[in-house]
Amino acid sequence: MSRIKYYIFVFLACFCGLIHAQLDDVEDVDMLALRLQNYIDQAKLESDRGDYYNAKDNLNKALDVAEKIDDKSSQGIIHTKIAKVQFLVNEYEQANLSLSKALNIQREIDDYGNRAVSYNIKGVFLSAKEDYETALDYFNSAKNLFEQEGLEEYISEVTLNEAKVHIALEQYEDAKSLLERTIIIANKYEQNRILSSALIQSGSVSSALGSHDLALTQVNEGLELARVNNIKDNVNAAYKTLSEIYNNDGDYKNSLVYFKRHIHLSDSLMNIKRENLASGIPGQYLSDYKNAENEQLKAQIEEVKSESDFTRITTILSIALITILSLLTLSLYKNNNIRLKTNNMLHKKNDELIVAKEKAELASKTKANFLSTVTHELRTPLYAVTGLTTMLLDEDPKEHQIPHLKSLKFSGDYLLTFINDILQINKIEANKVELDPEEFNLKTKIENVMSALSNSAKDNGTKLHFEYEDGLPETYIGDQLKISQILINLLGNAIKFTKDGDIWIRTYKIDQKDKLCTLRFEVEDNGIGITKEKQDQMFESFSQGSVQINRKYGGTGLGLSIVKGLIQILKGKIYLKSELGKGTTFFFEIPLEIIETTKIKKVEDNQKPSKMEGLDLSDVKILVVEDNKINQMITKKILNKMGLHCDVVDNGESAVEQVKKVDYKVVLMDIHMPGISGLEATKIIRTFDKELTIFALTAVTLEDKMHEFGEAGFNDIISKPFKQEDFENKLYDVLTGKEVISSFF
Repeated sequence: MSRIKYYIFVFLACFCGLIHAQLDDVEDVDMLALRLQNYIDQAKLESDRGDYYNAKDNLNKALDVAEKIDDKSSQGIIHTKIAKVQFLVNEYEQANLSLSKALNIQREIDDYGNRAVSYNIKGVFLSAKEDYETALDYFNSAKNLFEQEGLEEYISEVTLNEAKVHIALEQYEDAKSLLERTIIIANKYEQNRILSSALIQSGSVSSALGSHDLALTQVNEGLELARVNNIKDNVNAAYKTLSEIYNNDGDYKNSLVYFKRHIHLSDSLMNIKRENLASGIPGQYLSDYKNAENEQLKAQIEEVKSESDFTRITTILSIALITILSLLTLSLYKNNNIRLKTNNMLHKKNDELIVAKEKAELASKTKANFLSTVTHELRTPLYAVTGLTTMLLDEDPKEHQIPHLKSLKFSGDYLLTFINDILQINKIEANKVELDPEEFNLKTKIENVMSALSNSAKDNGTKLHFEYEDGLPETYIGDQLKISQILINLLGNAIKFTKDGDIWIRTYKIDQKDKLCTLRFEVEDNGIGITKEKQDQMFESFSQGSVQINRKYGGTGLGLSIVKGLIQILKGKIYLKSELGKGTTFFFEIPLEIIETTKIKKVEDNQKPSKMEGLDLSDVKILVVEDNKINQMITKKILNKMGLHCDVVDNGESAVEQVKKVDYKVVLMDIHMPGISGLEATKIIRTFDKELTIFALTAVTLEDKMHEFGEAGFNDIISKPFKQEDFENKLYDVLTGKEVISSFF
């Protein structure tokens, strides 16, 4: 019995020992995993501050641990990190070897996400060797894997690297598109380093594409972000880019200022890197000098020490000091040569820049004159078409005539919209669109836009849905006209491409600082969708996806280009998500100032009382100066309908004589007429009558011409074809003694 007890005791002891050993193994694995992560975290901190050798040392320790616990995923990640550090310290062959090890492991275990990271780094290595085509292949592979794994936040670094390659290849439009995507993703995930770099690179691209002001805005925004987050490499890149932009624009003074800042910061960063590299050199490198020159110096010092010869030490130290001073002098000499060479190049390019600038100004002026002439020639007959059609519709036409008249009016309005779109694009490209902030009710504004387009939606069998975030304030200060334009374009597009479907308009808050609120708007449809290949082109002028779509659905292809330009003016951003056959969602974000105030009452257009009601118009005389007979008739009929008396003359000379004879309250002066133009006639009138209100009645609306109207003496401009409501507002101000706020002052 005692022997049985003995065997039982031995068995239990062995069993407990086995269990204890297994628990110890589990504890060891957990401890090793913690140690592994600690090594990786420490390496990241050291790498971020430029201490690359210590970073590599910690990564090697982490690799040993990962191999001990057979953690393949971590092994692949660590090899990739080691490759990055080796690349930064110019160990290119070792870096490629480490990266190959990483990729082999990641392929073996199907680690797609980390393989994408390795592909991205491989692309960077190849870019550094100027093997751009192969680099782009690796970037594309990385991007595809990240998208496949749903890792959107990592795509921003890849698209930034792709953009840099396209910039190196001078493919600026491709770079621009990639940088826009980078900025959207970096903003979304608060990636300040990537966002700052993307903005700086965007400035470089905008400069190359001739948008000087936009370039400066983008780089300065990136610079400020880099300063706030202490990203010195990006600050330095911004200085260099600003110097280049100013140089390209002929502003050599500012170019030199930023060039000096770039050189100074480059020196500081280089010194830091040298210190970090020196502090990380292994012990054997400290005992054995790296080159023959240092070896000789060491031998001399050792010899002096043994002999205790103070004089020789002094001599050697003097030689060392002279050597250092010589190197410093050589460095200053080289820097001076670089500056002289740069200045010579700048002066050499100066004449070329002046010639190029004159050519650009001439081209811009030619374009403005061409648009001015074309729009005038088109808008003048359109004034007759839309005006006469409106008059006929108001005069009780026969039932069978109404559809024809409505079709005619639609065609006229369509052509007018097309012309206005071209002018709007021109204004946006010329940076001549100004903000007009005012208090408005955002929810009501969106509802009004939906109401205005509801009939079009019904015609397509499409339902509109509106979601306004609960608790979101309704009253803001902003440019409501531009917001309406954006919403009308996006909602109009959604309706056009969605038949028997649904469209959702959503508004919600994504950020708020004090009273400044960043709102996101979504316009989602389940219509035909857009192919991935065409999505990057959708914001370009005259782009509609395909010729077939253009033929089937119509439209000018300018709407989204205008939308993007307006959103940029509002300091916002826009992007889209779409799948062919499943629909499209446009997202745009803009900042608006919240205002606490009473609700703005919604007033329907047909409920708005005319401003002219209650005014005595019996003695108000208006002179219409217009050479086109049809336009004379239309303008006169509109004014008579408003209860106003008017005289009509068809040239500038008659206008001057008529003003001398009759006391008119307002003159509507056409610009393009035979004989003296409306501009000349107005200048003559101003020599003897400074108080008369003169409106330029013209089809010309380009800002390039506005200064001419102001200099001639016009009070304001009324574009043809003019809306009765706009004219009433301007006339009301004149008749009630209010100061006329000019469109061009």
